[in-house]
Amino acid sequence: MNTIYSASWIGTATDKKPVSPTFSKKIDVSKEISSAQLNITAYGVYEATLNGSRISDFILAPAWTVYRSRVQYQTYDITSEFKYGENEIDVTLGNGWALGNLMGNIKRERFNDTPIFIASIDIIYKDGTTKTIITDDSWTAKTSHILMSEIYDGETQDFTADIEDLGQAKIFDNSKDIIIQQQGEKVVEVDRLPAVEFIITPKGEKVIDFGQNMTGYVEVNVKGKAGDEISFCHAEVLDSDGNFYNENYRAAKATANYILDGQKTSYKPRFTFYGFRYIRIEEFPTDIELKTDNFTAITVHSDLKRTGYFECSNEKVNRLFENIIWGQKSNFLDVPTDCPQRDERLGWTGDAQVFTKAASYNFDVEKFFTKWLTDLHIDQKYWGAVPHVVPNVLNEEPRKEDISGSAAWGDAATVCPWQIYLTYGDKEILERQFESMTLWIDYITKVTTKENLWVGGHHYGDWLALEIEDDYYGATDKYFIASAFYAYSTSLVIKAGAVLGKDVTKYEELYDRIIEAFNAEYVKGDTLAFDTQTAYVLVLHFDLVENRAAMLKRLTELINARGNALSTGFVGTPYLLHVLSDNGESELAYKLLLREEYPGWLYPVTKGATTMWEHWDGIKPDGSMWSKEMNSFNHYAYGAVGDWLYGNVIGINLDEKIPGFEHVILKPEFTELMDYAKGSVISKKYGEISAGWEKKSNGKFCYTFTIPNDTSATLKIAGKNDTDYTSGTYTLEL
Repeated sequence: MNTIYSASWIGTATDKKPVSPTFSKKIDVSKEISSAQLNITAYGVYEATLNGSRISDFILAPAWTVYRSRVQYQTYDITSEFKYGENEIDVTLGNGWALGNLMGNIKRERFNDTPIFIASIDIIYKDGTTKTIITDDSWTAKTSHILMSEIYDGETQDFTADIEDLGQAKIFDNSKDIIIQQQGEKVVEVDRLPAVEFIITPKGEKVIDFGQNMTGYVEVNVKGKAGDEISFCHAEVLDSDGNFYNENYRAAKATANYILDGQKTSYKPRFTFYGFRYIRIEEFPTDIELKTDNFTAITVHSDLKRTGYFECSNEKVNRLFENIIWGQKSNFLDVPTDCPQRDERLGWTGDAQVFTKAASYNFDVEKFFTKWLTDLHIDQKYWGAVPHVVPNVLNEEPRKEDISGSAAWGDAATVCPWQIYLTYGDKEILERQFESMTLWIDYITKVTTKENLWVGGHHYGDWLALEIEDDYYGATDKYFIASAFYAYSTSLVIKAGAVLGKDVTKYEELYDRIIEAFNAEYVKGDTLAFDTQTAYVLVLHFDLVENRAAMLKRLTELINARGNALSTGFVGTPYLLHVLSDNGESELAYKLLLREEYPGWLYPVTKGATTMWEHWDGIKPDGSMWSKEMNSFNHYAYGAVGDWLYGNVIGINLDEKIPGFEHVILKPEFTELMDYAKGSVISKKYGEISAGWEKKSNGKFCYTFTIPNDTSATLKIAGKNDTDYTSGTYTLEL
């Protein structure tokens, strides 16, 4: 057993609760060390140093889990950091997610009223002897220069503040049973982006533009006098007049404040992050010229390997794809957040569900989702309901009778593990999550007020659909959506059960009853009871009806009636282009993709977007804002179109029967609307699959693809016989 379990949780005395205390322990080394490792975790977040050098590049460790049930510990090799003689380890703590204010929860009262940590150090000397140092009341505590640190509000550091001795550490009796080994990816600093422009706005504001919306923080490089102040706040966009705009941050102050000591030359936060493209300078030393060179933006997100690439002849589509990538990087900070800037930044299940497929093509997210889905299962009420956010900070102590779990949001319990299995080909994720998957279906079956349909409960509907002005939920009936997803998730349980060799007879029988009830309730001849684009998209994509031709016809009529424009929200949009392509309407799908007017994927690009937006018209055509209450400019859900770019434009598709890209379905859709498209996906087990096409002067298309060793592919082109290929590179004129 790891020695961390022999240590004690420690913090400051109850009457001394600084924001970010530092704990220290001196360690004497009198002989040569063979190896040394630090095991450590915290309620809150921590940063550890040995002899003044930072241990690890893990930012905001130990990251975010369902703290009441599990806290991850990290192990670091610190052999090279020790020196002969006296050494000192220091651990500084912050509130982080565990103790800070999240969505109005009572501040610092959920798990402890002060941050605490637990650690052990294992030293093996070259003579074979060993030494273990553990956290106990022999450690000493002191204040730090951090005076305020919150996820939403930012951080204040005063380097002129006196460091106060807080005496011996206090032992806390928190459980050690919930300490687990690191499961997820670490969070790290990734990109360093220079400031691109210094702007004086029409209001006279001093604004720095980094040219890219992102998640992270700004490093300030300047040497001022002791007592000088540097202060700034963050924003994603400028308003229509070119002024700094961050009303959409709501209650999140998102500030950075530094009081200089005249010695340091570099400043950045330690226990917070921001979503931003711009900063507005509030305070800066008057005798120092304010220049872009003083500021560097540092992106912070989970340490994910990039695996997916796409490029085509349309530069606006290329920008769209980059926005999808940046949206994922910005929101995959340990949990799949909805947005990184306002007073939210939570692991919304619906956003993750719609984006999992695109996410798993863009980056290696197997470990990332394994950790988050474990928390989903833990947070899932014992009677099966899936909370709207994971970890669940909206209702941490729900009553049993509390009806929670929205259709398409709670369905993350089935959709996400199934997609991770398909992308990576490892059925372990299904084994881990199968109980969660079945609990979700059983919960719906139990709480519905109408047998074999899902009626009742709270649902987000087709969130942010466009049929009804200023309405969040859209015009598609929420119980229609819920019943459609009831069928879909049940089908995924059946598929997962087949992979695992489980008896899923009761779910097969349930599925048949749902389909029968759904058709009786909602199908009205050649139309549906709810005449919206999303309604037809769902029945076609989930294969819920037999008269598909009539349903497709009505869908295209609804699109044409809006001037070849979509009206779908979070539920219908991810499947819209797939439904059109899969049913012979690929040209209409391309027209929707390439639409530059509102609403459409390229409209935000024409407005200068560098990430995905929450609303199709976050910035309206006249330059005004959709809303200040719910208007994120870094919200990845509509980036789900990325999986259509991979699967339908360049044609790289998984085979459900042989997952993990061991067998690839190549199904490109050529168009006269673009000159070329190309891209690749680096599969985890087999390497890179690449594909692309270009339009030739003779009117034909040249399609080139590469299949790696130990894999195979089937090429499916409309109007032609399927053709099988073994590994290799092929070029075809079609």
